[in-house]
Amino acid sequence: MIEVKNLTKCYGKHLAVDNLSFTVEKGQIYGFLGPNGAGKSTTMNIMTGYLGATKGEVLIDGHDILKEPEEAKQCIGYLPEQPPLYLEMTVMEYLRFAAELKKIPKEDMEIQIEKAMRLTRLSDVRGRLISNLSKGYKQRVGLAQAILGFPEIIILDEPTVGLDPKQIIEIRELIRKLAKEHTVILSSHILAEIREVCDYILIIARGKLVASDTPENLENSMSGTGHIEIEVRREQKEVERVLDRIDQVKRVEYTLLEDGTVRAQIEAKGSGDIRERIFHAFADQKMPLLTLKLNKSTLEEIFLELTQK
Repeated sequence: MIEVKNLTKCYGKHLAVDNLSFTVEKGQIYGFLGPNGAGKSTTMNIMTGYLGATKGEVLIDGHDILKEPEEAKQCIGYLPEQPPLYLEMTVMEYLRFAAELKKIPKEDMEIQIEKAMRLTRLSDVRGRLISNLSKGYKQRVGLAQAILGFPEIIILDEPTVGLDPKQIIEIRELIRKLAKEHTVILSSHILAEIREVCDYILIIARGKLVASDTPENLENSMSGTGHIEIEVRREQKEVERVLDRIDQVKRVEYTLLEDGTVRAQIEAKGSGDIRERIFHAFADQKMPLLTLKLNKSTLEEIFLELTQK
């Protein structure tokens, strides 16, 4: 659907995007992550034709965004971080204007505008000036503009920034609806949002791609087996004696809790899951485990680790 090949963008001596390459497949929600200044917005602006690249190319459904801009842009709906709204227009006037810019045929225009307004829940405010709308409704107007023409790819740059929790939930629900018929690329600083909504994650740092996988695979690959946590109501020496007999245990940190329970954080050797081995070792000694769980790295921890290297 989208191929980004060896993309480079320089602003004078500053290298904003550094030989970036990735592919976006059809019918999924992609999360595009990176710290401030990582090159996210620059990359999105190049992908949508707002900026030219210093080197490299972007193919949208086989069309080069610079050499065949009209054909490529017909496949894309774009909502920048600051929605491109004309505040002196009503919602209906603005959407008609956007439809004309997108060259939607006149016989289809009203049908598409009505469909976009229903999807974004704007029908009740169609006659209101955009300047009088709340930030949440302004964001919906920007989304309606992006989906007009119902392109195959919807690109959203920080669509929930500045919204209250209720508005964020509504925008997330809308993104999920869009994903049923469109490929969605979503840039956000809210990692919980990316984890909840996205099928696939791309992480960039200093203009380079540092990770590309599903949220689950990223968590598993970065965590290894993670740390296994157990709690046992026994003397620490007894717990140590049992764990010392397990060959796969690499390192253990012990904590004595207020009620006399011992908590052990266990790091395993290699990549195997040794929880079953630990369970049987304590069961054989008739020492019931109060807790046995695997603590994996969170997406936030993975993001910080990858972007701070």
